Amino acid sequence: MTRTSLLLLCLTVFLTSCQDDDDPISIIDVPTSYSFERNGNQTVSFDGQTTRIAMAEELVAAFSDPGNSQEDLMNMFRNAGPNDEDVAPFATAELNASDKSIRSKIAASADYFSANATGSTAVRNDFEGWIAGQATEVFPRWNELAAPGEAGQLAVGSRVRYVNAKGLEYNQVFAKSLLGGLMLDQALNNYLSPAVLDAGTNRADNLAATTEDGKPYTSMEHKWDEAYGYLFGQSADPANPLATLGEDDQFLNEYIAAVDADTDFNGIAQTIFDAFLRGRAAIVAGDYGERDRQADIIREHLSRVIAVRGTFYLARGADATETETTRGGGFHALSEAYGFVYSLQFTRKPGTGAPYFSREEVQQLLATLTESSPNGLWDVTHDDIRSVAQLVSDRFGFSFDAAAN
Repeated sequence: MTRTSLLLLCLTVFLTSCQDDDDPISIIDVPTSYSFERNGNQTVSFDGQTTRIAMAEELVAAFSDPGNSQEDLMNMFRNAGPNDEDVAPFATAELNASDKSIRSKIAASADYFSANATGSTAVRNDFEGWIAGQATEVFPRWNELAAPGEAGQLAVGSRVRYVNAKGLEYNQVFAKSLLGGLMLDQALNNYLSPAVLDAGTNRADNLAATTEDGKPYTSMEHKWDEAYGYLFGQSADPANPLATLGEDDQFLNEYIAAVDADTDFNGIAQTIFDAFLRGRAAIVAGDYGERDRQADIIREHLSRVIAVRGTFYLARGADATETETTRGGGFHALSEAYGFVYSLQFTRKPGTGAPYFSREEVQQLLATLTESSPNGLWDVTHDDIRSVAQLVSDRFGFSFDAAAN
């Protein structure tokens, strides 16, 4: 066989293998910022995510006002009264006018909960239980000192923390659990899911540039952007969000920045942003294989953010158990850790349809922190906390020391 014949044969095999793939051969034009246009109109939109982040911030702040009742907090959670009546629970008129709510998107992803109503209900009950606990356990003892078995306040340096009878700060548990139950679940297991991106005629519509009624974007483009919005929806410049990363909201945005600031994990923010950018460009190009490869990168690294930060707070809490004078500060760290560990059940292991930790495994980890003794965090040991942290870091493949520093 001549060299020319051999080259032609190799080229034929290469092209055939490409054509056998589900995706057409495409050239992906990746911009430098998250900005995409069609016919001169911006196609990026994630208003719903921006709204829910704002609602969540107002609700978390309301946990610190003992003048609020359980009903007040619940009305904010569902953006409606108990019978779905309009009650205008927010201080911001735009939020009251919205048809969005936090509760409706808790544990509501297509991949994890569309066929798991029991699991979804259990998660929502957890959130509503933390609301009830703040209103009925902590608020009535707002001006009383906390003690083992008694809710109340603890002085931590110049700050005052408010804990339940087991030492948990419900506001921290609620806020950090939103990272998983709302934002991570919706981004990783819903909007980046092929079940959502490719629903109905989305693939054909996207290739034909058929947009949603009255909108400049295709349905597939919009779903991808909604995942992006849970990270960068409140950024000062959403097209170039890394410049103010960590300053724009108190949820995923803040903690991506915190993990990225650790030299052991530096670059994770850029990796996540680049994957969103390239995945969106792949959608425009009709390259769905590349889209899904970028979705897996996002899943891996966003899941890692939750694990790293959870391990960080567990390490802080473990250190604080060594002396009674810092135990109150340890409660704060462990309450944050509790929410991060809770959020592990919403992570997504790339290439699978499963989280890094199941709900049952997460419940076992949390029980180690709060159920090992009658008084919960008041009596939890350094070794018990460290064992939870080690299990998390081992599962994700990073060292405890890397996350703890």
